[in-house]
Amino acid sequence: MDEARQPEAYASALAAPRMAWLFLDLNSYFASVEQELDPRLRNRPVAVVPSMVDTTCCIAASYEAKAFGVKTGTQVGEAKRMCPGLVLVEGRHEVYTRYHHRIVQAVESCIPVSSVLSIDEMACRLMGREQLLPAAMQIARRVKQAIREQVGSTLRCSVGLAPNRYLAKIAGDMEKPDGLTALTADLLPQALLRLGLRDLVGIGSRMEQRLHAHGIRDMAALLACSPEQLRTAWGSVQGERLWHWLRGADFHDAEREDPKSIGHQHVLPPELRTVDGAYAVAHKLLHRAAMRLRTARMWAGGMVLSLRFAVPEQSARRKHHSGIPQQSWSQALRLVECQDTQTLIEGLQKLWAARPAGPLQQKPFMVSVTLVDLVPEALHSLNLFAQQDGADSRAALARTLDGINTRYGTPTLHSGGMLLARAAAPTRIAFATIPDLF
Repeated sequence: MDEARQPEAYASALAAPRMAWLFLDLNSYFASVEQELDPRLRNRPVAVVPSMVDTTCCIAASYEAKAFGVKTGTQVGEAKRMCPGLVLVEGRHEVYTRYHHRIVQAVESCIPVSSVLSIDEMACRLMGREQLLPAAMQIARRVKQAIREQVGSTLRCSVGLAPNRYLAKIAGDMEKPDGLTALTADLLPQALLRLGLRDLVGIGSRMEQRLHAHGIRDMAALLACSPEQLRTAWGSVQGERLWHWLRGADFHDAEREDPKSIGHQHVLPPELRTVDGAYAVAHKLLHRAAMRLRTARMWAGGMVLSLRFAVPEQSARRKHHSGIPQQSWSQALRLVECQDTQTLIEGLQKLWAARPAGPLQQKPFMVSVTLVDLVPEALHSLNLFAQQDGADSRAALARTLDGINTRYGTPTLHSGGMLLARAAAPTRIAFATIPDLF
C-alpha cells in the first residue's frame, strides 16, 4: 500500500462498526451429530427422541425433517404423520457432550470462549481490534471452518455479531442454517422491525400475552415504548434492560447472574407409571439435581415436587401435549439451606407423603423435582448446629459420592430408593446446561 494512504486506511478501519460479542449456535445439533456419525442419515429427515415411543416428543430434528414441519417438541406420533420417511434415533447424551467439548476446543483455536450457555450455544467477547467489523467477520468465518475441519465436515453453525450478547444471539437466529449475521449499532433498532415478539429471547407465550394486554402486539409497538413503559409492561426491571439491549447497550450480562433454580423432569415409561415407579424416578432426578447444585456451589432453600397423573378423559382438567388426559399436582417445601443429598431426600419424602393418593392419582406419568431459593456459597448462612446434627458429615459424604460418580459414571453409587429407576430416566441434555457430570 502507498505510504501516503496508510494513515487514511487506518483511520477508515477505526471508523468501521464495532462488534463486542460473537454468538455461536450449532444448527440442529443432536441430529447433525447423528448424521456426522452415520453417513446413511445424511440428507435424510432425522429426529432425535428420548425413547422409541410415539407419546414422547422430538428433542431435535434435522433440517430435512424441519422442512416437513417437524421441530423440537413435536410429538413423535405426529412427526411420523407429518414426515412419512422420518428416521428416529434415540438420543445419546454422552456422544453429544463429547462432541460439545471438541467444538469448544475448535472455537478456542480461533478465539477464547467467554461463556458456554448450553450444549449447542456459546458466546465469545471480542476485544480490541477484534471488534472492528471486518476483523469480527473474519474471526466468525475461521470459527465455522475450524468446526468443520477439526470436529465434523457436516456440522454447521450460525454466528451472530452485535454490540451486546443479547443482540448477538438474535443475529445468530436471523439466518439458519450456517448463517453469519452482524447487527451493527447504526442499524438499530430499525433492523429489528421485521422480527416477531416471540423472536426475542425471553418472550414466550405468557410474556407475549402480557405484552398484548399492554397494547404491544408487534416489534414496532415494543420499540416505540419508553424504558419506563417497557418495565411496567414486563412487570420487572428486565423490561427496562431489554429496552437498552435492543439499542446496543452492553451491561448487566446474564452470565453474571446466579441460577434461580435447578431441576429435572421426566415422562415415565409405561412400566414405571406406578406410585413406586414414580417415586424411584423422583429420587433419581433429585440425586442428579443435588450433584448439579454442589457443582454450581449453590445451596437450596426450598424444593418443589410436581406430578402429572393419567386420568379418564371425563375427569381430566386438560390434556398433556402427548394427548394423555391429565390432572396435575405440585407442592413446595421450605428447607434450611442445604446441599447434601440426604437432607434433600428427607425433603422429598415429606413432599411425597403430602401428594394426593385418591383413585385418580394412581397412574403418574410425569414427575418433576426442582430445587429453588438458591443461594451462592458466598452468601450461604452458616448453620450453628451443623456439626451437632451431622450436616458436615453428610456434606462430606455427598462430595465423596460426587467424585466417584463423576469419575465412573452416574450413578455408580446411589441410595436404595432409586434402585427401581436406576435404568430409567436416563440423562437428557438440558439445553441450558452441559452435563459434565453425566
